[in-house]
Amino acid sequence: MTDHIPLVLFDGVCNLCNATVVFLLRWEAQPVLKFANLQSDFGKKVLERYSLSSEAMDTVILVEDGQIYTRSKAAIKLLDYLKFPWQILKIFSIIPIALGDRIYNWIAHNRYTWFGKSDQCAIPSPLIQTRFLS
Repeated sequence: MTDHIPLVLFDGVCNLCNATVVFLLRWEAQPVLKFANLQSDFGKKVLERYSLSSEAMDTVILVEDGQIYTRSKAAIKLLDYLKFPWQILKIFSIIPIALGDRIYNWIAHNRYTWFGKSDQCAIPSPLIQTRFLS
């Protein structure tokens, strides 16, 4: 698998999630992140490997050095990979995880209503295809 390569798992039919991946690709300081949608065979294998339920579709998951980060912790941790000025948002790490996760869960619960849902997972352009694992 990709134990030493940071891997971002996301809901591939969620428009907000896909926009987040595009944002990460645009603002990443170094091109080290790999991506996989949770609906892919690869994504399902990662869920299984780390004993995560299929209900994990409502969260971004960051796998970094064998460590799993979900919800607000994953969002804050992903800021480490971004260029200035986005790392400034790490100030939000002072928010207790329980509160951060409540906010995250509220957005996740409403993401399809607010941002829509695709019928199928987006296909990455050939330029970035190597960054996606399926």
